[in-house]
Amino acid sequence: MSEQSRRPRKPGKPYRRPQKDPVRMLAFEALRAVDERDAYANLVLPPLLRKAREKGDFDGRDAALATELVYGTLRRQGTYDAVIAACVDRPLREVDPPVLDVLSLGAHQLLGTSIPTHAAVSASVELARVVLGDGRAKFVNAVLRKISQQDLDAWIEQVAPPYEDDPEDNLAIVHSHPRWVVSALWDALGGGRAGIEDLLEADNERPEVTLVARPGRSTAGELLDVLGEESALPGRWSPYAVRLSEGGEPGAIDAVREGRAGVQDEGSQLVAIALANAPLDGPDKVWLDGCAGPGGKAAMLAGLAAERGALLLASEKLPHRAGLVAKALAGNPGPYQVIAADGTRPPWRSGTFDRVLMDVPCTGLGALRRRPEARWRRRPEDLERFAPLQRGLLRTALDSVRVGGVVGYATCSPHLAETRAVVNDVVKQHAAELIDARPLLPGVPALGDGPDVQLWPHLHGTDAMYLALIRRTG
Repeated sequence: MSEQSRRPRKPGKPYRRPQKDPVRMLAFEALRAVDERDAYANLVLPPLLRKAREKGDFDGRDAALATELVYGTLRRQGTYDAVIAACVDRPLREVDPPVLDVLSLGAHQLLGTSIPTHAAVSASVELARVVLGDGRAKFVNAVLRKISQQDLDAWIEQVAPPYEDDPEDNLAIVHSHPRWVVSALWDALGGGRAGIEDLLEADNERPEVTLVARPGRSTAGELLDVLGEESALPGRWSPYAVRLSEGGEPGAIDAVREGRAGVQDEGSQLVAIALANAPLDGPDKVWLDGCAGPGGKAAMLAGLAAERGALLLASEKLPHRAGLVAKALAGNPGPYQVIAADGTRPPWRSGTFDRVLMDVPCTGLGALRRRPEARWRRRPEDLERFAPLQRGLLRTALDSVRVGGVVGYATCSPHLAETRAVVNDVVKQHAAELIDARPLLPGVPALGDGPDVQLWPHLHGTDAMYLALIRRTG
């Protein structure tokens, strides 16, 4: 045996293969899909969780942790970006996106959960070894150890400007919204600091899952009887709404599987109810949902129309979304028709309908609780892109309704450029008048001065739905 071979090995740890953590791997995969494909977490995550359960990798607690890691990281991305930026020696735009996703997941575990510090760091470094390699895992380890030296409040005090110096930038970092979104929401809400902070905080809370009992096909009482008091509560405002307790699974409910009930925010339900109950002189036989996809409001309107013997025409521009509308309406007890048509070039004649709903495409700033990644994708210039379409669709609605009929203009955005600016511009060019929508939402508080209605997450527990009701007068 040679002298060389008899020398002892240099001291040091033997190489250890990185261990895959199924929960964090899934969370990382979901974040990469959101970043790379502009996917939405609420569409990406369920199939990933289902696949993990089928493979036997996940139980209920694992699924809950993975969901929290994904949504928590996306909601607090702005805050975590500011913290990470203070701990790296380069601009964040120069950090590879997969590395930034691992750092953000780690930051959320350290600053936004009760996971112990050592576990959060070691699990994140192990994830980095698996998906990034040992070299970049060392970078992740160094950054996360810096982050772990302070709690979230201390970091915010360090990275956010004082409120007195720059209120909007302070709120943007503290509550993890782009500055322009903070400004737009504040303008729409009005008031002082407390209201906007409550709204931004509500945007970062996990929303309740709300069911709708589709009129004529099921009732809220039926759903409550099936689910029991421990699993569900009545809706706050809509007589068709049922709120599931945390962890409730809509797909396990027979009425949902059968299409007699569905998942629908209570604000969305209120829009359909208000339009259906708006006072009307003359016939009430033909209704239109002019932007019907994916079908939630159309299914409610079809059921309400059926109770009066009226027909609903549900029109949706995109054929695949029209297919979703047809699925939602299947089994409706009354007459209905679903077509794929461009609402700005309608195939129907002027003055055909007694009631018309136009729930127009918009920035979606009213649903940031459900789609937290949308706040980082939207840009102020998106408003300019939507504006002509929104005005065109409202003009179509006013042309499509008969004299004396009612149009409901709705958006899931509280931005004034998508709500009152559109309504005021179009109404003054037509023989039309606004109807006070507030009495048509009985029991709902804090509806403002009218005649239009703006719902808010922090005041009503709904998405920030906007509704204006307009009567054609000539």
